[in-house]
Amino acid sequence: MAPALEFHAPHLPAVPPDDDLTGLVWDKAAASPDAPMLSRKLDGRWVDVTAAEFRDQVTAVAKGLIASGLGPGDRVAIMSHTRYEWTVVDFAVWAAGGVSVPVYETSSAEQVEWILSDSRAAGIVVETAEHAALVKEADGTLPALRHVWRIEDGALDSLAAQGAQLPDAVVAERRAGLGTASLATLIYTSGTTGRPKGCKITHGNFLAEVRGAIAGVPEVFGKPDAGTVLFLPLAHVLARVFQLICIAGDIKLAHTPDVKNLLPDLASFRPTFLLAVPRVFEKVYNSSEQKADAAGKGKVFRAAAATAVAYSKALDTGKPPLLLRLKHAAFDRLVYGKLRAALGGRVTYAVCGGAPLGERLGHFFRGLGLVVLEGYGLTETTAALCVNTPSKLKMGTVGPPLPGNAIRIEADGEILVKGGVVFGGYAGNADADAAAMTVDGWFRTGDLGELDAEGFLRVTGRKKEMIVTAGGKNVSPTTLEDRLRAAALVSQCMVVGDGRAYISALVTLDGEALAPWLAARGKPAMTVAEAAHDADVRAEVQNAVDAANSAVSRAESIRRFTILECDFTVEGGQLTPSLKVKRNVVQREFARDIEDLYAPEPARA
Repeated sequence: MAPALEFHAPHLPAVPPDDDLTGLVWDKAAASPDAPMLSRKLDGRWVDVTAAEFRDQVTAVAKGLIASGLGPGDRVAIMSHTRYEWTVVDFAVWAAGGVSVPVYETSSAEQVEWILSDSRAAGIVVETAEHAALVKEADGTLPALRHVWRIEDGALDSLAAQGAQLPDAVVAERRAGLGTASLATLIYTSGTTGRPKGCKITHGNFLAEVRGAIAGVPEVFGKPDAGTVLFLPLAHVLARVFQLICIAGDIKLAHTPDVKNLLPDLASFRPTFLLAVPRVFEKVYNSSEQKADAAGKGKVFRAAAATAVAYSKALDTGKPPLLLRLKHAAFDRLVYGKLRAALGGRVTYAVCGGAPLGERLGHFFRGLGLVVLEGYGLTETTAALCVNTPSKLKMGTVGPPLPGNAIRIEADGEILVKGGVVFGGYAGNADADAAAMTVDGWFRTGDLGELDAEGFLRVTGRKKEMIVTAGGKNVSPTTLEDRLRAAALVSQCMVVGDGRAYISALVTLDGEALAPWLAARGKPAMTVAEAAHDADVRAEVQNAVDAANSAVSRAESIRRFTILECDFTVEGGQLTPSLKVKRNVVQREFARDIEDLYAPEPARA
């Protein structure tokens, strides 16, 4: 069956076969040893780490790993919040010839056991005593695991001391054995439909991704004095790639392990761009609206938001009219400037991935002076395949392919991809490998999309998550769920209706947003469980459902919904670490609630 459409981005020169990721550090240290490469928060202030200092610390830790018995190709897991030490260990494992295996710091004992067992990890670097306890719980089933190093116990200094007697030449020898075909990492997928699978990503995959991103988005990654604060989990491939882009480019990289400190860290570091997921932008918008309501300025904020959206939309069709420009200038002084200042005052771009952002939010942020560049990719594609750029931007799409990549849309709507970023397969899972690739070498993403003549991709849903109603209507839940989650009171939702007469939804409430929402309306404080049965709360959620329904046909619209008394969480097992809903888990745990949505409504008297 012939493809519906295919688009190839410009080619990039092939990555030399003897290149590897450690060269990013060693080359920079040789060319500009005193150039700031990273920045650390020490005693409440940011302290620069030069390229030479970073190379030397990576070398010291790599020697410690070698002294502890780490051989070429051995796996070392990393389980920690996003912090400077994570980056040091990652590069040290590579410099020692090893393979790093990231583990989300929120993982359960069962998940930790599976990843360490399946990857045959020889060692693990953990952050806290709690992390170490999880590893110990699984220790009896992990015969390959020989070492557990703890960052809070000074693991990096201990490793450096252990390897101090070894010459630097041992690291040079290990590095010489690396190339683009060498395995760099095993990243385990989120596991929304089963046990996580280990994606084999090579040094060449990472280098192709980094070079494509730097070549494709020079306005962001090539900006003089560029810097960013990374706060997403480094166990996620997208944050990992951004770490490498910063190291490869002249971009100063800082970390913040706790999002509670994010705003103070942004204010003091003053980044030029950010990496975030849609939920972060939704939270910024909703919390700003709630603060305005609490201060009696809700009408002003909503007028400013409407003006920002209108201004951004006008940019797509030409120059905004004079009256709109005047209103925009007024709100820039009253509202927009304060929001930009809260992010440090220098941020002009943000890269967003992981889930669809939504056109309204995209227009809102661009209208206030922060252009959100939405992109798309998977772990299997070493993060971003496509991304909107400042010069190539279409709201509602995830942009064109980055240089070196190609996109094909199959006749059934599935997105297929080719390029140096496509992974080397699943660890120990030949059946999954065969199912993932076409006979002519394209990777099947499992996502559905549309591609326009200019190469802009629009993701419309997930192939396996398509709902087919009893009437035979195909419904993609993504459109409805994304719009529902954008509502201030809504935390999570899941659309159901496969084989049913109509579409319904499970909705959970955002506990942080609930208190200010109740207070602004003069209602007493209540728990999430109590609020699930409150008439005013239900009416607010109904408004959100109505707004979501306006984007689809009546046959696809949500007819009934229920508000659950609890939220979906990573700890509860309903969400993956990257905050995707585990549909099979939710369907099992809330089966009775789903059945109630399809029970006959009581007859009216």
